[in-house]
Amino acid sequence: MMELLARQPELSVDEIASEFNINYKTAAEHIRRLAITGLVVKRNEGNMVRHALTARAKTVLKFLRTLE
Repeated sequence: MMELLARQPELSVDEIASEFNINYKTAAEHIRRLAITGLVVKRNEGNMVRHALTARAKTVLKFLRTLE
């Protein structure tokens, strides 16, 4: 999910669920946990909530890529 948000920031839960072919509730729970850990930030846009990676998440992804 973090890789997806790195490629396409500002996604809604619906967009994330569609991309992974999972139900809305599952995607929302994953996003909620990433937000709690400080890896995802939420931004209201009208009646939608958009999600993007934080600087901490970008650092984590950069580190993980060095392990590949």
